[in-house]
Amino acid sequence: MKKTNEFKKLLALLFAGTIAVTSFAGCGESASSSSDSSDSSTDGELMSNEEIIKKAAADGKVGNWGLGNEYEILALLQKYDLPTKYLSEDFTMDGFDQDNITLASAMTYNELGLVKNDYDGGYKYGDTVGTIDMNDEGVAMLEDNIFCTKEFAKQNPNTVKAFLYASMKGWKYAVENPEEAAQIVFDAGSSVSSDHQLYMAKEVAKLVTTDTKGNTVDNYGNMDEEAMQQTLDLCKKYVQLDDSSASSKLEGFTLDDIRDTQYIDEANKSTDGKFGNLEKTDVTIQLKWLPQAQFMGYYVAQAKGYYEEVGLKVTITPGGGDISETTAVSNGTVDFGVTWVANLTSANAGGMELLEIAQVYQRSGLELVYKKDLFTK
Repeated sequence: MKKTNEFKKLLALLFAGTIAVTSFAGCGESASSSSDSSDSSTDGELMSNEEIIKKAAADGKVGNWGLGNEYEILALLQKYDLPTKYLSEDFTMDGFDQDNITLASAMTYNELGLVKNDYDGGYKYGDTVGTIDMNDEGVAMLEDNIFCTKEFAKQNPNTVKAFLYASMKGWKYAVENPEEAAQIVFDAGSSVSSDHQLYMAKEVAKLVTTDTKGNTVDNYGNMDEEAMQQTLDLCKKYVQLDDSSASSKLEGFTLDDIRDTQYIDEANKSTDGKFGNLEKTDVTIQLKWLPQAQFMGYYVAQAKGYYEEVGLKVTITPGGGDISETTAVSNGTVDFGVTWVANLTSANAGGMELLEIAQVYQRSGLELVYKKDLFTK
């Protein structure tokens, strides 16, 4: 299946939205969707997840993008006593398509949809592919959260709570109305097709409302202590920082060094979003990437007037520019940001004073995708 240059450019844009943008040192050349052995497209019995991982690793065909996305893959390989090596994936899924990578990293709401679906730009594999879920494997790391500086939260507590209240209201509406949410994001200048946008919205909804163990979550933005701790522990084990003092600082981190639950707890307890006089009414949030359903809750909150209802005028700034979201928040260019827990943790180890105030995604969106016919007994 050969792709056009235009599609490769589109997929590069999509893919970049999942890449961590802080300065990680990479290491050179995994709702549940586990292996399904009943698929009629395979002649033999499908291997177990462990057998698939070991075969792909032995063949040297496990893929990941690096740049801070590799930590779950390293943890998965080590779980099965395998060398922590992987092939570098490019900004398309062509390596997977051409069997150069037989166990490829894919975000459930992005690359996996392109691999499986038959809409424009899709690879059309359908149910002939299977996946290995990082949550099921016990190596999940949490992704999209909302953060600000510790100083901003301290000086503007009512603004922070009001912003979280309206944002979570937006996320709730988006989860319950994915078709409308996808259209709102598309109209805001989506970088992807409307078909893929809708697919993304439905998959992102699962990440927001399901925890790493498959339980339903209805308190949006909740910081699950166990999942947060696992993410921090994996950061300590696999994040490599060039500065020795930053590495030492990272090793000593506790959850209290990166998050504060009081703001989201009080926001979720409120029935009207009223938190007293707002210290600041004009605020900006910078995303990790361009407008897409990965961030649909904020666009919905803006379109539905939820920010205005609590007395806020909110500017949503797309990411993908020269200044990362962690740097933009740290230097005061914007008030809030969306990042992954590993990004924030590494930024703080490097000297920033950032604070997670809500955990939007409750489970990892990273899976390893494979062609079933390559892993049958």
